[in-house]
Amino acid sequence: MEIWSVSSPYDSSPYGDDPRGGRPAPGAQSGLPPQSGDRPGGPPPRRPMPPAGPRPQGGPAQGGRPQGPPMPGGRGPQGPPPNRQQGPPPGGLPPRRPGQPPQRPGGPQGGPPPQGAPGQGRPPQGRPGQPGRAAPPAAGATQKLPRPGGPDESTVRANQPGRTVRGANDDIAASARPGGAAAAARAGAGRRPGGPTSGERRATVAGGPTTGERRVAGGTPPPTGPRNRRDGSGGDGSGGDGSVRKSRWRIVRRTLYVLIALAIVVPSSVFLVAYTAVSVPKPGDLETNQVATIFASDGSTEISKVVPPQGNRTEVSIDQIPPHVRNAVIAAEDRDFYTNPGFSVSGFARAARDNILGKESAGGGSTITQQYVKNALVGDERSMTRKMHELVISAKMARQWSKEDILAAYLNTIYFGRGAYGIDAAAKSYFGKPVQELTVAEGAVLAATIQLPSMLDPEKNPEGAKTRWGYVLDGMVAENNLPATERQGMQYPQVVTLASLGDKNNDEGPSGLVKNQVLQELSIAGISEQQLNTEGLQITTTIDQKAQDAAIKAAQGKLEGEPENLRTAVVSIDPRTGAVRAYYGGSDGQGFDFANAGLPTGSSFKAIGLAANLEQGVPLSQLYDSSPITVNGIKIGNVEGEGCGMCTIAEALKRSLNTSFYRMQLDMQNGPQKIADMGHKLGIAPELPGVGATLTEPGGVGPNNGIVLGQYQSRPLDMASAYATFAASGVYHAPHFVQKVVTAKGEVLLDRGEPAGEQRISAAVADNVTAAMKPIAAYSRNHNLAGGRESAAKTGTHQLGDTGNNRDAWMVGYTPSLSTAVWVGTEQGDALKNYGGGSVYGSGLPSDIWKATMDGALSGTSNEAFPKPAPIKGQAGVPEWSAPYTAPSTTVAAIVPPVIVPSQVEILPGIRIPVPGVQQPAVTQSPQTPVDTGPGPLPGQPTATPEAPKPGNGANGDDNESGGTGATPTRSR
Repeated sequence: MEIWSVSSPYDSSPYGDDPRGGRPAPGAQSGLPPQSGDRPGGPPPRRPMPPAGPRPQGGPAQGGRPQGPPMPGGRGPQGPPPNRQQGPPPGGLPPRRPGQPPQRPGGPQGGPPPQGAPGQGRPPQGRPGQPGRAAPPAAGATQKLPRPGGPDESTVRANQPGRTVRGANDDIAASARPGGAAAAARAGAGRRPGGPTSGERRATVAGGPTTGERRVAGGTPPPTGPRNRRDGSGGDGSGGDGSVRKSRWRIVRRTLYVLIALAIVVPSSVFLVAYTAVSVPKPGDLETNQVATIFASDGSTEISKVVPPQGNRTEVSIDQIPPHVRNAVIAAEDRDFYTNPGFSVSGFARAARDNILGKESAGGGSTITQQYVKNALVGDERSMTRKMHELVISAKMARQWSKEDILAAYLNTIYFGRGAYGIDAAAKSYFGKPVQELTVAEGAVLAATIQLPSMLDPEKNPEGAKTRWGYVLDGMVAENNLPATERQGMQYPQVVTLASLGDKNNDEGPSGLVKNQVLQELSIAGISEQQLNTEGLQITTTIDQKAQDAAIKAAQGKLEGEPENLRTAVVSIDPRTGAVRAYYGGSDGQGFDFANAGLPTGSSFKAIGLAANLEQGVPLSQLYDSSPITVNGIKIGNVEGEGCGMCTIAEALKRSLNTSFYRMQLDMQNGPQKIADMGHKLGIAPELPGVGATLTEPGGVGPNNGIVLGQYQSRPLDMASAYATFAASGVYHAPHFVQKVVTAKGEVLLDRGEPAGEQRISAAVADNVTAAMKPIAAYSRNHNLAGGRESAAKTGTHQLGDTGNNRDAWMVGYTPSLSTAVWVGTEQGDALKNYGGGSVYGSGLPSDIWKATMDGALSGTSNEAFPKPAPIKGQAGVPEWSAPYTAPSTTVAAIVPPVIVPSQVEILPGIRIPVPGVQQPAVTQSPQTPVDTGPGPLPGQPTATPEAPKPGNGANGDDNESGGTGATPTRSR
């Protein structure tokens, strides 16, 4: 049996002509097909060792075999063994992975090689072996004993534990492929380092020596040439660890280069893209929240403010801000403002560091431009995205805006504390003056607060504020904006307190209720909340400050000393325009508004019932019975039994006789509905929040007979408006609070001018009602106006059920230029009692407040006269008579003259003298003689009949009470 010596299949030819050491057998030709008589799977030819000396210049002989003697212990140059297949096996071989197989250190058993034993095998590819050395197979070499028909080499090796082997035909196939060994060598150069190709048939078995181990065991010394690297390149055989370290450092170095490049390139690219894409608004396009100011009708007296979030500001131009104030802000916040590109790179880096570290102080270091962009555009979120956005917009804004535009926008936006946004609002909050009047020291105080507005308020932190103030002044000196000598002598200015400013933002007083009405009216007029919050509106109201002061003084003054539960409301309206001149709904500006609340009107509604009757063509001279009346089982009477018998409706109005007006309503066809319609035409609101439809029963069934006595609810605002229509001779003007609205830029959003009225009722009806009410103010406990000023008025009292107490008391009246309604009641609808425990009537506290309000509002104005009313059914105004003519008695008794008879008077005893005296004669009956009755009845005055009821004798001027039709009587005074 022939023994074949097989070297490691992973060894390579020292000449690079065979990737794995297999050489074609003598006479073999590349590319020849296998012979039919050959046995596939025979042993491969023995691989020759490299020559002992230098490689011959001519290279290997044909067929790839080097010239020279045969290697000891090996086989001489002879052909392939019998039955050995020449060329690749049928089907070919799959490609192999390039590179060396894994090496295992040590000898065949895994330990170190024997000392002194020469290694075996041949050196790595490309390195010639040692001269004169042969490499005969040794005990550690792999031996193969082929047997005819025996198993393939791969099978034999695969069965050995711990061995990695491949098929025995791989070497032959490699040399038999077209191109020969050189082609195979070239193919080996493209192997992937670290493992075989998918075509190599390997079997990894536990145990077994590696190629190097076999070399040591066979006595061949380890190679001293450069060791193969995984990528196929040469290297220092003794520097494997150093090569690995160098490779690792190279990876780290290259990774750092990439990261540094990314840190520069990526942000720069993002910045350029964002810079190109971002849009910067033009100066003046940004709308910042600003305070809206509400003024009285004079346009200068401030009533209240509308302060949106971050909106207590009033914008001013850069020319309105003194240069020393500008320089103070620059010294405090950005001393490089005029030279920087709009942002600070160091500040951005510091903010980025703090954000990464999660510091609470992340941010800061911003320029004035960045601060403005943050406040006006991007917000103050702590994130890198927001900071990058801020940086991009700041850079672009610095190129597109002038420095003066940026500074002006900044000074109108920044927060200074005390609720003040913008330099002008801050000047008023700290010094009570506009920004134009600030001194250098005062400007430095405001600049010092910008850094920490709440903590550097001089009122709260005087030491900290003064230190920062000094820093600002020193900066102005350093920037040559303030002489050092002036700085040395400068004293810290005195700031005003918030209490002394009389801040109008709280709306704690009556003005808060005026503000609510103003805001509601602005919304109805189409002025949006956005406009209200951003355009710095200057709102001029219709409130006359003199009338408002008079109403507040009267309301609060007249209730002083009265029970604490009493409340009052006062509304004054200009009859010619509908402008609300005074409005008092209560002392709490955030509380309940009684001037805008629905309340039972009592007898003050009789004037509206009278107008409805006049519109039917019934004059003021119409006579009505004032005696008690019973309707549907309910008795209706007057207070204290007062009456005027059969008297005119004008007289009944003056005396507020319920029975006369009830009969008047019964005489009108569908009287309750006609009275309700008249009320709505005059100015009573058709609906009220929380009440629904007015002047009617719930469910829309219409009013009942109690309407003429004021059982339904109306607001003081509506009653003042309805009476104003009487004063304007039937022309209705909608009540309103807002006269004009102008933006901070001067754009007029609303201007009512002189609103045109609407003729709701005829002038004859309105003027006749006025004539009927003219004497009432004086009749009601002498509440006629000062200076003999004409007025028309009507009192009203609404009772609290059947308790005998009053619930609501009214006084409504007017002159040609002012209509005022006054209500007195309680918040819970309790019984009205004055300080003495007596009941409150319309002729009491309400009339007192009404007179004081009217006298105060109209003082200094000329007295005006009402127009003369046109006749209705031949009667113009109030007739001269109030009751039918009653003829006096036509006969008188005869008068007998006395008879003078002298009488004797004894003055001394026995001495008498005559003294004249009167002696009544005896009276005898004599026929009566006719008496002159005078001129007789006045024009239009009817003559009373004997059956006519006698006039009542009440004349105290108080309202009367009555009941209405329904389950519960409704009585009013």
